[in-house]
Amino acid sequence: MNDRPSDPHARRSLLLTTPNPDARLDYVITLGGRVAWAGREASLCLRYVPDRSVIDAEAFGRYLDAFAGAPATPLESLAATVLADINDQLVPRWAEVAATAPGGTRLKEHSVLIADRQPKWDNPALLARLARH
Repeated sequence: MNDRPSDPHARRSLLLTTPNPDARLDYVITLGGRVAWAGREASLCLRYVPDRSVIDAEAFGRYLDAFAGAPATPLESLAATVLADINDQLVPRWAEVAATAPGGTRLKEHSVLIADRQPKWDNPALLARLARH
């Protein structure tokens, strides 16, 4: 799959899912890893509240590997791409992507936090318990 990492269909096909074991409950799943990005390494963390499906954790690692050959893009684009892929393949109740990369000569760190949720879904008590990135 790394021969065309910028192909959304090939990249998204790596996000294997399984049925949510209890779709009546709201709970948070966290998956994180390293991604080769723009000639360096970025840290990526996905947190989501599943609806009908959950992502296979090992598959998420393979999905992150698919970015290794992708063209260099801003970190904001990486985070937005991951969120769009998750929304397309999983349709979670709520999802958040945090991407962090080391800075350059004058910048210590570059971080992006992007989130989305289904219309009318809200669970402020659950989200309030989450530590901020």
